[in-house]
Amino acid sequence: MTQESLTNELELLDKYWRAANYLSVGQIYLMSNPLLRNPLLPEHIKPRLLGHWGTTPGLNFIYAHLNRIIRQRDLDLLYVCGPGHGGPGMVANTWLEGSYSEVYPHISEDEAGMQRLFKQFSFPGGIPSHAAPETPGSINEGGELGYSLSHAFGAAFDHPDLIVPCVIGDGEAETGPLAASWHGIKFLNARRDGTVLPILHLNGYKIANPTILGRSSDEDLKQLFSGYGYEPLFVCGHEPADMHRQMAKALDVAFTSIAEFQDETRNGSEPMAVPRWPMIVLRSPKGWTGPKEVDGNKVEDFWRAHQVPVAACREDESHRLILENWMRSYQPDELFDISGRLKPELRALVPVGNKRMGSSPYANGGRLRRELRTPDIYDFALEIGQPGSTSGQATELFGRYLSEIFRRNQDNFRLFGPDETASNRLSPVFDVTDRTWMEPIKDYDEQLGRDGRVMEILSEHQCQGWLEGYLLTGRHGLFNCYEAFIHIVDSMFNQHAKWLKVTRKLGWRKPVSSLNYLLSSHVWRQDHNGYSHQDPGFIDHVANKKADIVRIYLPPDANTLLWVGDHCLRTWDRINVIVAGKQPSPQWLDMDSAIVHCEAGMGVWEWASSAGEPDVIMACAGDVPTMETLAAVDLLRAYLPDLRIRVVNVVDLLAMQTQEQHPHGKSEAEFDALFTCDKPVIFAFHGYPSLIHRLTYQRNNHRNFHVHGFNEEGATTTPFDMTVLNELDRYHLAQAAIIHVPGLADRHPELLDDLQERIAEHHRYVRENGDDLPEVKNWIWKGTE
Repeated sequence: MTQESLTNELELLDKYWRAANYLSVGQIYLMSNPLLRNPLLPEHIKPRLLGHWGTTPGLNFIYAHLNRIIRQRDLDLLYVCGPGHGGPGMVANTWLEGSYSEVYPHISEDEAGMQRLFKQFSFPGGIPSHAAPETPGSINEGGELGYSLSHAFGAAFDHPDLIVPCVIGDGEAETGPLAASWHGIKFLNARRDGTVLPILHLNGYKIANPTILGRSSDEDLKQLFSGYGYEPLFVCGHEPADMHRQMAKALDVAFTSIAEFQDETRNGSEPMAVPRWPMIVLRSPKGWTGPKEVDGNKVEDFWRAHQVPVAACREDESHRLILENWMRSYQPDELFDISGRLKPELRALVPVGNKRMGSSPYANGGRLRRELRTPDIYDFALEIGQPGSTSGQATELFGRYLSEIFRRNQDNFRLFGPDETASNRLSPVFDVTDRTWMEPIKDYDEQLGRDGRVMEILSEHQCQGWLEGYLLTGRHGLFNCYEAFIHIVDSMFNQHAKWLKVTRKLGWRKPVSSLNYLLSSHVWRQDHNGYSHQDPGFIDHVANKKADIVRIYLPPDANTLLWVGDHCLRTWDRINVIVAGKQPSPQWLDMDSAIVHCEAGMGVWEWASSAGEPDVIMACAGDVPTMETLAAVDLLRAYLPDLRIRVVNVVDLLAMQTQEQHPHGKSEAEFDALFTCDKPVIFAFHGYPSLIHRLTYQRNNHRNFHVHGFNEEGATTTPFDMTVLNELDRYHLAQAAIIHVPGLADRHPELLDDLQERIAEHHRYVRENGDDLPEVKNWIWKGTE
């Protein structure tokens, strides 16, 4: 391209950028008179001015230049907008390219559509101010900052033809999750994956303060990002013509480097090395091209440009004049024709079809989603004999199942976790694949490989962000984690759940694979690590979300985990939380029984229950609570052979709610058939007891529910002592049954005394011997004899 043709192209690009800026300002301020055909009047201004201007012109600048790259190189780009509060820019650009009107035909590409575009923004019944699920081309809302770069890397994994430019604001760059996400290039295999192009957008200010990286020198930034493994390219300035030239050159260099790295890796014979991937540092003024001052106060290139630079445009004529002059400075008559359409020479700058970033199928991952190829769970079933006679490790068995998932889905499934895959007993997957590792590998390293598909990094934020990006661009995955530390991503879970809730109502958003958590190393078997590792509260957090989005499963043994895991991996548009232990434990159900039980969600274990109408229901949810419940039943039968006991096990926790509260909820008749309307229910629960009360408060027999669970009593101790500390053990459960069956305690006070002495003996024994009582360690369900 000659210098003259480049100059002409960049002049048109500048006009396109002005059009995007004009539309962005209009969305924040106007509800009518979109093309300023008439002088601006108070009634043209929205009564409430909401939105974020400061980052938006930089986002528009980047978007326009990426369009140029797409057209020149015929590339697939996914634009990840970290400063999602720059939503006006994302909406403006997708409207300019036509993808917005294709999704929302009533927002037409003319003056009437422009007026609707303006009015709907941050307006009741309209759209959010962020790059939300409603925004075409978006997979990252950016309301809560910190996750854009991890989303970008998740999107690039296993998409070799995709390049993901990811804009990171300098405010977002201060967050912990973002600070760790730069390491994503150490997991990016150029042979099979796409590429991420980070664009660090430094405009110098957050809401009311300077940014750390914005005040850093170019030399310091170069050293910082060189240390991370990048080759930073700088675009810095204020004057538009110069900035356009700099940006065009930087992108040409970056995309040429990417193409060369990929070609060398994919077609060369040399061993794979980690390239020094390019990134761009863009320094531009906050609120670029907006008002320089308002009421004598600095606005452009200062924090006052962050949200609404001119605030009183309805009430204050001088402010309204500033707004009008600001909008007219973009010269809308040069940009839009008489009907309000973008002029043809500017529309020619737009990529076509699915190459438009707002129409990219990668940003609507359900369009790309392929079904997961799953094996038959019977191929992995554990033969158990009589209930309780066999010991097994649930997650180890599930690891064998996952190894077959890896065999059958070599570019469509990944396992994510913070260095805990082996700890959580999922090691069978390493018979099929390694951990992904692009850094140097020592000859004594184990289970590390360039082509590995197990993603381990000691950052729960990165695991979650990578998985979200992977799912939202059409693939499948699982996140395994210690139960106590999954709380680190509580807020990320929130954001994803909200995203899914909104997308359910958008017909153009196609379903994506569910986000699946496997939480092992759970509260009841973290006795050796102590109190810091003992917290089952994530499921409380999950239960707060919209009912049709979340599921919580507590499989009591290996075969039920197989069914639950297989089921969750085949679902879509949900968040599934599975809590399962990794330690050897009694196995209760053969595969046929496990399938029937899991499909029902809960049920009576007839083989452990008395015939006829019960005197007491011994209910349980979770593997350790199930074992302690059955041990308590053994004790009660020895003490009181005539006591009629019904054992109810719950796998699908949210089925405890009513049908009106949750799609899996049991009907009143079904629930009463299990728990009766008037008998005491001694419920041994994996988590905090209050959750069971919350789920069942509308049930007929709720007043008779007596729940035992984690009461925030933890220590470094023995496994059984953990249950005793929280009164979830067999002795306390048996005591509770005797106390709550009417008249039983009065007739048999000696039984309560005997159980109390057993608790005292346990207390003495573990503190003298450092281990649990033989009668506890060697207990086997009596029904097997």
